[in-house]
Amino acid sequence: MSLKNWENKVVSSPGAAGRVAAVEDELRLAAGLTALREEAGLSQRELARRIGVSQPRVAAIERSRNVTLEVLEEYVGALGGQLEVNVVRGTETIPLISARRTRKKPPRPKAAAS
Repeated sequence: MSLKNWENKVVSSPGAAGRVAAVEDELRLAAGLTALREEAGLSQRELARRIGVSQPRVAAIERSRNVTLEVLEEYVGALGGQLEVNVVRGTETIPLISARRTRKKPPRPKAAAS
């Protein structure tokens, strides 16, 4: 089976459109978070310090599609922004989470070395 035939078979399989959309959303979130951090001129290490997490945790946030709103709010707040979540239904926009001042949390203590 050629690569093109395999691709056509996969794309035409039931549920493929939903899976492709989910991957696109994941990539859009990851690219968006990374772009925001880079536009702010921050490294993952510096952002991690501001949020109070490790650099690998920031890397995991940037590549994860399963990020909580609290984590997104901390991430965006550390970059000087505010998180807003809206539902758009036709021409109507319904705010679910309004922008609010993100409380600065003290840095989380580092785990003691064993």
